[in-house]
Amino acid sequence: MMKLLADYQAIASRRHFFSRAGTGIASLALGTLLNSSAGATGSTPSRGLPSLPHYAPKAQRIIYLFQSGGPSQLDLWDYKPQLKDKFGQEVPRSVYPDDRKTTMSSAQASFPTAPSLFEFSQAGESGTWISQLQPHLANHVDDLCVIKSMHTDAINHDPAMTLFQTGSQIPGRPSIGAWLNYGLGSDRSELPAFVAMSSKGSAKEGQPLYDRLWGSGFLPSRFQGVKFRNQGPPVLDIYDPDGVDRPLRRVMLDHLAALNELKYQEIGDPEIQTRITQYELAYRMQVSVPQLLDFSQEPRHVLDRYGADVLQQGTYAYNCLVARRLAERGVRFIQLFHQGWDQHGNLPDQIRKQCNDTDRATAALLADLKQRGLLDDTLVVWGGEFGRTAYSQGELTATKYGRDHHPSCFSLWMAGGGVRAGATYGETDDYSVNVASHGVHVHDLHATILHLMGIDHEQLTYRFQGRDYRLTDVHGKLVTGLLA
Repeated sequence: MMKLLADYQAIASRRHFFSRAGTGIASLALGTLLNSSAGATGSTPSRGLPSLPHYAPKAQRIIYLFQSGGPSQLDLWDYKPQLKDKFGQEVPRSVYPDDRKTTMSSAQASFPTAPSLFEFSQAGESGTWISQLQPHLANHVDDLCVIKSMHTDAINHDPAMTLFQTGSQIPGRPSIGAWLNYGLGSDRSELPAFVAMSSKGSAKEGQPLYDRLWGSGFLPSRFQGVKFRNQGPPVLDIYDPDGVDRPLRRVMLDHLAALNELKYQEIGDPEIQTRITQYELAYRMQVSVPQLLDFSQEPRHVLDRYGADVLQQGTYAYNCLVARRLAERGVRFIQLFHQGWDQHGNLPDQIRKQCNDTDRATAALLADLKQRGLLDDTLVVWGGEFGRTAYSQGELTATKYGRDHHPSCFSLWMAGGGVRAGATYGETDDYSVNVASHGVHVHDLHATILHLMGIDHEQLTYRFQGRDYRLTDVHGKLVTGLLA
């Protein structure tokens, strides 16, 4: 191996070295990494851009509980008791015109009003209205800021999810976690700054999830999220193969890093730097990840709080507990994707199953964070890519109805991290079809999330193909009414 390195070095001429002198600073940094690689477990974390944060952040980290498929606001948060008197009546075209319906239901002969089958009650000192489907979360409404007036541009799942995660319906932009990783860096060297996890709902298989939802887009790939898999080894190749011990792995990585450094001097591709950095992170994760996922020291009452399936890898409850453990270890952005909310038919049966998956574990996560003093500086976000229609898709009976996609208004909530606690923001019309006051667009939500992390959304930019890009593109405004 050493002879191979010597031969490779001999190939690189003095003239070629000086022709690449512009990469000297980066090479120096890589050289420092290589020289200290024997003590890699103590390597310094990435510090992000020197100009950030722009001001003192309210939140140090984010846990984003993304409910893939579009939860029905009418059955969870947006209480419309007056609709019971309109059961089966046509939703007026003046309220819901035909050109705003998807092709999955636009050909129906009628669009009958479908009031929620579920009871609502006011909970907490705030008196927040909440569905009977969320009894555990009802105990925490005084920590929540429920936004009833979210709205989006996209009416189909993939562009709608892509917009929520990247600020654009068109694939190719960096995800929100990648932007934060790029801007703020990491406080830890042994775990990623950005982790993504997924779980499948009990109601149905759900919409597919794509790696680009936690990808880096045109940012360097080291800023993308690291996916923890929901079955098998949490990270591919996290464990050494038989016959390879830690010292041997360390020697191999040292030589590999030296070869990559030489290649970087030759061609100057910044992705080579990413490769070296990620190899080192993976080496440290071989120790940190098994410790992270070892729940043996968790008290029994904490495990019971999350529910019976908390020890089953790939469940929503399991991922919520992992999220708390990541948060207390300083991971910057933690994202859970829970599939199965796309309930076009037989919504009552399916949404019961989805809430059975999520209600208890979500409440346990909030309680756990609060008990450990983490909720004050952890921003928790819960919501999907759009809402559901006020009319029934398909057959309407006293016990059965479905709901189609609806982007014009839906509900999302945030907690902790500098948001108003025990608050409800915005209103919808009598049918929950349109925003009636204080609308919050996806770009506005992103601007507000970045603000809570100490970032002016207009100032976090990256130049790509001759243009400065940002998460909110040329849109977005800070929603001060959501702030504590």
